[in-house]
Amino acid sequence: MFEVVQKEILNPQIVKLRIVAPVIAEKRKPGQFVILRIYEKGERIPLTIVDSDPSDGTITLIFQVVGKTTHMLSELREGDNILDVVGPLGRPTEIELVGTVVVVGGGIGAAVAYPIARGMKHAGNKVITILGARSRDLLVLEEELASVSNEIIVMTDDGSYKRHGMVTEPLRELLEHGNIDEVLAIGPVPMMRAVSEITKEHNVRTQVSLNPIMVDGTGMCGACRVNIAGRIKFACVDGPEFDAHLVDFSDLQMRLTAYREEERESYEKYLARRGRNSS
Repeated sequence: MFEVVQKEILNPQIVKLRIVAPVIAEKRKPGQFVILRIYEKGERIPLTIVDSDPSDGTITLIFQVVGKTTHMLSELREGDNILDVVGPLGRPTEIELVGTVVVVGGGIGAAVAYPIARGMKHAGNKVITILGARSRDLLVLEEELASVSNEIIVMTDDGSYKRHGMVTEPLRELLEHGNIDEVLAIGPVPMMRAVSEITKEHNVRTQVSLNPIMVDGTGMCGACRVNIAGRIKFACVDGPEFDAHLVDFSDLQMRLTAYREEERESYEKYLARRGRNSS
């Protein structure tokens, strides 16, 4: 059992939990994730480890409420327990001194961008972060990312905060006017695809963190398979980060929507039962 020791509502859709997981806290590295299960018959879901504190044995997770399991997770209170938390999983981000690095985080992708940006900064790189969201109330980790960046550019799709537009706009400007050595992008598939297309034009090394459907986290179930340069890879053991210019984003998008109808039906049934029980 893994105790929730701190809970924070970042906005109506996004929640931060700090949970006790001493072994994971000691071993995790930027880019790695856990797979958790709230109760015995529950769904297994992957969540990136945003931060850890080996001194008190805790890890920090940030997630967006999008379905049944994340809704249930958001209802946990401090002192509650999660049945299973397995990790750290996945290959850590390749952190090395390369020069100037642009980290692009879109939406909840900021939770993955933060530990990567911090690792790149600690390695001696100049870090420029581009943080984007649909609106101001959906932005997360702005202060945290600013603290580990030499420069941060904040974009909102609706113009409700800072600069109006998409994250690809300042990225294109940086690539055209600056000496950028590497780009890392984390966020919705269309955003990562757009970033990849722009950086490919400028021949800049680009890594993306993929989030396909995952089940066991060991590569045995095959649920998280992705097409990389025409070859099948498993995001849980070969990734989650891959060369953006080799990713088949169309295949990734199709796989992400494979169970959308079943997920919607399950969530609606859960909300209906929850409503009956509370009435």
